[in-house]
Amino acid sequence: MKSTGIVRKVDELGRVVLPIELRRNLDIQEKDALEIFVDDERIILKKYEPADIFTGSMEQLIDYKGKKISVQSIKELAKLAGLNIEE
Repeated sequence: MKSTGIVRKVDELGRVVLPIELRRNLDIQEKDALEIFVDDERIILKKYEPADIFTGSMEQLIDYKGKKISVQSIKELAKLAGLNIEE
């Protein structure tokens, strides 16, 4: 992990402002979702990118009831259910 040399204070509501340089470099736009991870004493922020809920794949995603599922997972689930899917 490399240091940016940037220090920010947490405000009274627990917010931290991400500097514009970081947002530009990481392509984080206003209203983008960030995932929060904890590793020992570290807080890690990562731009959230939806992925298949079963495999983590980010290819050929379909939104189903607010969840992302890849076409490949759907085909595999159909086979498990005994359905014949034409490809």
